[in-house]
Amino acid sequence: MKQPFPWKSTLVAAVMAIAIWSIFQYGIKEGIDLKGGTSFLLQMDLSKIDSQGHATALGQAVDIIRKRVDRFGVAEPVIQQIPPNRILVQLPGLDAAKQLEARQTIERTAYLEFRLVHEDNEKLVSDSLSDPRFVEPVGYKKLVHEDSRNGQPTKRTYYVKVRPEMTGKHVARAFVQYDDIGRPYVAMGFDPEGAVIFGRVTSANVGRQLAIVLDGELYSAPTIQDAITGGNAQITGNFSLSEAQELANVLENPLEAPVKVIQTFTVDPSLGRDSINSGVRAALIGAVAVIIFMAAYYLAAGVVANVALALNILITVGVLAMFKFTLTLPGIAGIVLTIGMAVDTNVLIYERVREELASGKALRAAIAAAYSRAFRVIFDAHFTAILTAAILISLGSGPVKGFGVTLVIGLLANLFSGVFVTRIIFDWLVAKGWMKSFKMQHVFRSLPHVNFLGVWKIAFALSWALILTGMIVFVNRGGLKVGVGEVYGIDFKGGDTATLGFTQHVNVDEIRHNLEANHFEEAYIQYERDVAGGTEALQLRLPEGKAEAVVKHLQDQYPQAQFKVLSEEHVGAIVGKELLSQALWAVAVSLIAIMIYIALRFGELSYGLGALVSLIHDVLMTVGLFCLWPWPHRTFSMPVVAAVLTLIGYSINDTIVVFDRIRENKKLTGGKLNYFDLINRSVNETLSRTILTAGTVFLCSIALYGFGGRVLNDFAFCFVVGVLTGTYSSIYIASPVVLWFHRKESVRMSQAAVKKPQPAKA
Repeated sequence: MKQPFPWKSTLVAAVMAIAIWSIFQYGIKEGIDLKGGTSFLLQMDLSKIDSQGHATALGQAVDIIRKRVDRFGVAEPVIQQIPPNRILVQLPGLDAAKQLEARQTIERTAYLEFRLVHEDNEKLVSDSLSDPRFVEPVGYKKLVHEDSRNGQPTKRTYYVKVRPEMTGKHVARAFVQYDDIGRPYVAMGFDPEGAVIFGRVTSANVGRQLAIVLDGELYSAPTIQDAITGGNAQITGNFSLSEAQELANVLENPLEAPVKVIQTFTVDPSLGRDSINSGVRAALIGAVAVIIFMAAYYLAAGVVANVALALNILITVGVLAMFKFTLTLPGIAGIVLTIGMAVDTNVLIYERVREELASGKALRAAIAAAYSRAFRVIFDAHFTAILTAAILISLGSGPVKGFGVTLVIGLLANLFSGVFVTRIIFDWLVAKGWMKSFKMQHVFRSLPHVNFLGVWKIAFALSWALILTGMIVFVNRGGLKVGVGEVYGIDFKGGDTATLGFTQHVNVDEIRHNLEANHFEEAYIQYERDVAGGTEALQLRLPEGKAEAVVKHLQDQYPQAQFKVLSEEHVGAIVGKELLSQALWAVAVSLIAIMIYIALRFGELSYGLGALVSLIHDVLMTVGLFCLWPWPHRTFSMPVVAAVLTLIGYSINDTIVVFDRIRENKKLTGGKLNYFDLINRSVNETLSRTILTAGTVFLCSIALYGFGGRVLNDFAFCFVVGVLTGTYSSIYIASPVVLWFHRKESVRMSQAAVKKPQPAKA
């Protein structure tokens, strides 16, 4: 008998091969914190901008350069204002060719103009060649277009209006397309106002040529054949693909004033070797702790889960390598946390296998039923997290968008490895006769009967009282004053930078530990070398007003280094207000989207609102405790924001597990249980998996918190708090919301039970 093609195992082998090939072919791009990179110091020409608009123009330039760098494919850049007219841009891991390309992309102003060509252009060109006294028409200017697309360089002269009909500020999008013979050109779409203007200009000038001028250079002058009212246009020219892509990038992000690179540096990692080693060591401890726990608790099945876990990591790292995403130390920590989150999938399946075996099913049938029933919960949990990540990708930018992409990769990898691959392994083991039982340890030998909802009102009130206290502290520390408040770190409000010359090199880790021991806790420390001159300097980025004290402290502590101040300047925030605003909108939209999905999935608004209230509770509780914690002094940074965003995707998991069991028990009991008893029963039945899923992530979080060093401490703190409050909120926040919605139904059922006639005594 012909054997069927083993497509499942072939698919797994192919995925593994591609992941391994990607890692070896492309390698892993390390961020500035791990490997260093290239630093450009830009100067902006503000001579043509009113003095009152200088700050606005500089801020706009920072946002636009960030967008250009994002499109260029560099994640986690450092971009800061240095008032009054300079910008610092640090990019990780670029070779010489990419440095040049990045510099050209950053410097390009991209001032686009649409100018009408004179009606008698051919006659004017002829007159200019024959008449030595020729004068350009009033209001027009001579521009020359060079073209060599046919192999022969040609020049054509046009007299175009000095005053443009429309500028590029109305360009909403720009992208590369190809003509009939495969040559790239740039297609543009205008915003609504631009579409109206362009339609009016083209309808009034059919038959005339419209010159497309970029940064004073004439690119093309097509003849207007008809009114163009669709809000689209195109720029043709003798472009290579890379030139067209660069042009599309800068057209979407034009600068108000030109910028020029005045210095280029190579920079060392912003974290010292000791800090990097601490982070990696903490990551390994967390990962090993989870692996040992799974093997010890689930025995042979735990080994299968660990195999899937290794494949998950391999796929995630392989995709990061393939698409050249930048890996930072918080990124490594995030991958470790996904290890803890990934085993949640196996815990849900294995605990379901336990229940199916307890109901009397054979091993093969129990495994099949467990995967079938657990998949609904697993899919819901992953879908809500992917929904969050998709919104972060679409509405966010920079680190927020990069975080969303990484989250999606990890979640999809987990669905493949944690569900698909483990099922293949179990089916194979059972078919071979190598697995005859599904042994595992027990959290509870018998089902607990804890009256969780008996104290829900007290728990609910205490939670929100603690949140209110945290929010008061948050507001008192300036939380509502983004970019100014004490609660925000250098990432959000900027600070001071001091560049020091020296005669003896001092290790970055030694400097950091010394500053932390003397309560100078927030500092970015890097050595940098001027590419042109080769001179080396130590750069410190510090909270505002701290530079003088820190420099004096270092001079006193390290007299042999002879630290000398070369320059001191104020620098702006790494995270601009636009970026922060986009992140907050992304969070808000993701919360609403999760509420709608849960409500539709479970068929009731009460479930959606329960999920929303619990997520808001978890975020506010984490932020509140972050502000309340007495030591060390904590401030919000981008890694902290990333941790909070991760919690939105994680903390909904246990809530979905409880909600799914409530729905299942309601069907099994035929609606005979009131919601108070129904929820209590469901929480008790899922308590063991709640403890196990929270426990694995907690192991990773504690490892990062205890061994990751000060660099990862704030990030890990948020996750330790988030894991605990996320587990707590599924019982005491989300479930009571569902109970409150069904309170009348519960009262009615209780009253009916009391009034039910009792059987007569014999």
